[in-house]
Amino acid sequence: MDDLRVPPGPGAPDGIVVPAAELVEQFSRSSGPGGQGVNTTDSRVQLSLDLGGTTALSDDQRARALAHLAARLSGTVLTISASEHRSQLDNRAAARRRLLALLREAVAPSAARRATKPTKGSGRRRRAAKIRRSETKQNRRPPRPE
Repeated sequence: MDDLRVPPGPGAPDGIVVPAAELVEQFSRSSGPGGQGVNTTDSRVQLSLDLGGTTALSDDQRARALAHLAARLSGTVLTISASEHRSQLDNRAAARRRLLALLREAVAPSAARRATKPTKGSGRRRRAAKIRRSETKQNRRPPRPE
């Protein structure tokens, strides 16, 4: 198949082009749909990309992708399986779509958190709730002897 092209977006202003030579495809028998043909055709696709050694990512993008996808990686290799379609060609396209979406999400920088203050209304409601709760607890106490 062709190179994998990730369109421009956050973290990749020029887009990303993963050379086809860096993508490793393996095929095996699928447990998905296919009737009797499922036992004879290798329609399941496993698409792998070594994020640590790919030339498609800059050092900054590589660091972000490795951190974001750490739970899915085996070493530095990202593997995607697709077996939801009956044909191998459709599964190959599905695996590439998933890899494209994962890469786009992984290279995007995380949004910085902006510190905010509580609104005046929420502060008033919190104080009023504290007063109500305090009164409830005071009313539960036994009366003081005079």
